[in-house]
Amino acid sequence: MLNTMLPLPILDFKDLQNNLVAHYRPWQRSLQFWIRAVDIYTGYKVFQVRVSLVKDAQKQEEMWEMQHEVAAEKIYSMCADLGGVFHKVAQIIGKPDLAPTAWVRRLVTLCDQAPATSFDVVRHVLEKEFGRNVWDLFERFDEYPLGSASIAQVHRARLRGDKSDVVVKVQHPGVQDLMMTDIRNIQAFALYMQKTDIKFDVYSVTKEMDKQIGCEFDFTREANAMEKIRRFLYESNKKTPVVVPRVLKDMVTRMVLVMEYIDGVPILNLSDEIAKSGINPNGNIAAAAKQKILNSLTLAYGQMILKSGFFHADPHPGNILICKGSEVALLDYGQVKDLPDALRLGYANLVVAMADNDPKRVEECYRDLGICTLSNCENEQQELLRLAEAMFDTKLPPRLTMLQPFSEDCLIKKIAVQSFPEELFSVLRTVHLLRGLSVGLGINYSCAEQWRPIAEEALYQAGRLKGDDIKGRSRRRCRGLVRRLIWRD
Repeated sequence: MLNTMLPLPILDFKDLQNNLVAHYRPWQRSLQFWIRAVDIYTGYKVFQVRVSLVKDAQKQEEMWEMQHEVAAEKIYSMCADLGGVFHKVAQIIGKPDLAPTAWVRRLVTLCDQAPATSFDVVRHVLEKEFGRNVWDLFERFDEYPLGSASIAQVHRARLRGDKSDVVVKVQHPGVQDLMMTDIRNIQAFALYMQKTDIKFDVYSVTKEMDKQIGCEFDFTREANAMEKIRRFLYESNKKTPVVVPRVLKDMVTRMVLVMEYIDGVPILNLSDEIAKSGINPNGNIAAAAKQKILNSLTLAYGQMILKSGFFHADPHPGNILICKGSEVALLDYGQVKDLPDALRLGYANLVVAMADNDPKRVEECYRDLGICTLSNCENEQQELLRLAEAMFDTKLPPRLTMLQPFSEDCLIKKIAVQSFPEELFSVLRTVHLLRGLSVGLGINYSCAEQWRPIAEEALYQAGRLKGDDIKGRSRRRCRGLVRRLIWRD
């Protein structure tokens, strides 16, 4: 009798191993996150009991510093080892207004330290996306990337037949599933924390992170956003306040984005470059250059957020280059936000209220924006103004700690933020990153004061700025605003 059974397929052990790793890796990451997060959290809770038994205030402060140092090392190790979303989390929380000094000192070193994907893998992605051999497309392609972040890395190259260099952004294969797993874990932890220690609607913030990061994996969307913002800034100004790279439209796919190369110095290296040129980094010339850089960024963001509502939502230092003449280039448009008009105008109203130091109007703005608070203090309106400045202005009120959940003078222990509109998170994050830049440049300023004319223009054009709204201000200034609007119309 003939054996009619089909031969069993020969299993490739390497393929089987790769499939098993891919299947179990999200579970492994989840386990690592929860073990480390619980360790850090319980460490603080046990410490709170210990420090409460010490009566000497100076001794308590020394103990807190030591505890923050221990926690900082653990948080750094977790973010560095897991990478991905945790690099973004480190960028958000590693700031003086959100975290203890020890955390900030440790986490600031994590900026853009994601491991690079090998050139063989990059070449495979490029050939799969474009359907052509890499060397048929490019005359030169630098195998070592200019930088590698959580979602993609960028290479300098030159297309065949061109005289100018380009930047090729290539997505890390397989990173999307892992980052979405990380977001789910962070959401669950955030939900627990806001029910226990952080009296702020952190869960809504993580939901917006989920939405924003999910969009970053489509580079065709990023290319369209880059072109839209580039066109808006160039059309709104005689000279654009920031340079936006030009996209090569026929060289964009979901996983690859080719754009013009812009020569510049990362803003984190600015002081070193100034010193190399023989200029005192702390002198008047350097101070003027830094002020010009900050003014350019502030103007660009004020116009994007308040006039357009469509804005670049990731101004961390790794995305900012300084070119000749203190010109600023803004890179990476993976995270952009399109604010609904109601929120755009509501925020414009809040900007004016903060600039005018008007507690009553701030309270009204909170209601209009859908920010629900629960007060635990006598002077509620004044504290709401301080909270607004802490969240939505670059000038931090003196001696203010905001979201440090274990601090006794934490502002949100006086006023709990029970619900926060998800879509405002991008504005919140953008303002905080601008604040971090201003601190790094050694300039203390209020973006609300700088943005007030832009906010007034937006409100006026929407019919929300009436005679009563401008009462008490300089007539000359108001007439100038009206003349400018009539001239534009």
